[in-house]
Amino acid sequence: MSLTAAPSTVRTAPARRTSKQLRKAVDAWVWVGVAGLILTFLYIPIVVLVAFSFNTSRSLSWPMTGLTLDWYRKLAENDQLITAVQNSLYVAVSATVLTLLIGVPAALALDRLEFPGKGIFRKLVLLPIALPGIITGISMLILFRLIGFGLSLETVIIGHATALLAVVVTQVFARLQRLPHSLDEASADLGASGWQTFFLVTLPNIRTAVIGAGILSFTLSFDEIPVTFFLTGRDNTLPMYIWSTMRRGLTPEINAVGALIVAASILLILVSVLLQRERPRPSR
Repeated sequence: MSLTAAPSTVRTAPARRTSKQLRKAVDAWVWVGVAGLILTFLYIPIVVLVAFSFNTSRSLSWPMTGLTLDWYRKLAENDQLITAVQNSLYVAVSATVLTLLIGVPAALALDRLEFPGKGIFRKLVLLPIALPGIITGISMLILFRLIGFGLSLETVIIGHATALLAVVVTQVFARLQRLPHSLDEASADLGASGWQTFFLVTLPNIRTAVIGAGILSFTLSFDEIPVTFFLTGRDNTLPMYIWSTMRRGLTPEINAVGALIVAASILLILVSVLLQRERPRPSR
């Protein structure tokens, strides 16, 4: 009996392997299809926006009537738009720097120090990002009115930094949790001061978290509308300019602005990848 069953077993083993490989291939293609559908859902609107920024007609109808760069030329001649872009860059860069200057030490304090109310402080520092932007904007507007502080781009910077502080604290704190405290102790044993330990040991090890938090803060500040709406004075930022322009209807100039923002975002992502790339360790 065993001699007659053996050939059947030998013949079915390759078939089972082929069936298993076929199932794996089908599963892989199914997941590829799902991923493709998700990416299509995410990026088709962006592709349409960029495509219509080159349309010769002001009408947003398909098919396009032709290709032109006139809308980009008009943007370059729009002084109000250029001023709005400059204001947005000033606000985003300043808010990001201020957020990092406050958020990184706060994350260090949460990770390295023990003080009364530490648990409450950790929860309260996350509150601004959990609140709707309209609540943050109104509350800060009331505060500035009470102390007699005039509204300007500087008040927008303070509002953005307040709202985005939790972004820096959470990302840097999470990275510090994975950093062994023995590195700081070894640095102190070698005679390094607290500042030397921070700049030569701690900061290089949390560099990727700081860069990531800074880029995310910059992006969120650049396109923030609710907080900016309540705290800005006479100066317009780019999102506020686009919002006020779109009340008169969607135009190819808005598509051109969006296409430029998409290009800047891609460039920002590439820069962040280069900055966060791990340096090769020297061979012993």
